[in-house]
Amino acid sequence: MTVKIIGNALPNIPWEARPENSQAPLWRYSQNPVIKRDHTPRSNSIFNSAVVPYQDGFAGVFRVDDTTRAMNLHAGKSNDALNWHIKPDPIDFQIGDSFRSDDDAGLTTFLHRYDPRVTWLEDRYYIGWCNGYHGPTIGVGYTFDFETFYQLENAFLPHNRNGVLFPRKINGKFAMFSRPSDTGHTPFGDIFYSESPDMVHWGRHRFVMGPKNWTWQGTKIGAGPTPIETSEGWLLFYHGVLTSCNGFVYSMGAALLDLEQPWKVIYRTAPYLASPQTLYECVGDVPNVFFPCAALTDADTGRIAIYYGAADTVTGLAFTQVDEVVSFMKANSEL
Repeated sequence: MTVKIIGNALPNIPWEARPENSQAPLWRYSQNPVIKRDHTPRSNSIFNSAVVPYQDGFAGVFRVDDTTRAMNLHAGKSNDALNWHIKPDPIDFQIGDSFRSDDDAGLTTFLHRYDPRVTWLEDRYYIGWCNGYHGPTIGVGYTFDFETFYQLENAFLPHNRNGVLFPRKINGKFAMFSRPSDTGHTPFGDIFYSESPDMVHWGRHRFVMGPKNWTWQGTKIGAGPTPIETSEGWLLFYHGVLTSCNGFVYSMGAALLDLEQPWKVIYRTAPYLASPQTLYECVGDVPNVFFPCAALTDADTGRIAIYYGAADTVTGLAFTQVDEVVSFMKANSEL
């Protein structure tokens, strides 16, 4: 490998070889969707979810829209990251140590929780999600064992979405991407970087990148899985949205960012890496969506397995190699 993933080996990463005659930088798992919409007894759909290595297997936090169409988060575990046991009941968050014990100001009142990301950071697994608090904002919590979960203060004021933590501190501070939005199905969106000394107070906001007019990412963009540290910079997979005559179309691209100043973009894909093309990506509760939320990596082989929401209905899995995706970026970059 000429580009190296900075991280741990994951010899049991889910993997499938590239199909014959494929030249694409990313390819889909042949058995997709890996998680179907009715995976739990009361689920209408399971998508836009996050998984991580855990002990000898894997664990995750899943967006489950139930048959009342409430949006909530459920915990799950797997031996192979393909066959999942997802708990039928939502996570019951406990109040974490950043709240006053006598008054949480309604911050833990459930309105909705959706589109989680999970990041191992220092000594625990942090969860970020879109949280309902006078509009959408970035909820934050953590767990040590995917059995008991604690909720912290929201990271930002409403309205905001796509909060994605970095897997290590940057210059001694916690770091997060987010996408300021509005109260509805936001028709705009740029990625911003923020930092915090304590996971409560967030500031030093920096613009990272925005949409590109008249392209697959012309309406809005948002950070996807936890950024992947590599020998050449932070590899960020992100979603971009096109407004078509038939509504939004969500596709996936990638960017390479400076390691110590991640708001500085080094390369950025002009063409998408993947777009909704299969039946399960084009047909569902929200058609035409390829929405990446999690990535597993193996530092020894450079393999990357990406979990994504398909048509806001099911969960898909796709594969790439770090060398291939970075080479594709360099050959097809437009800042």
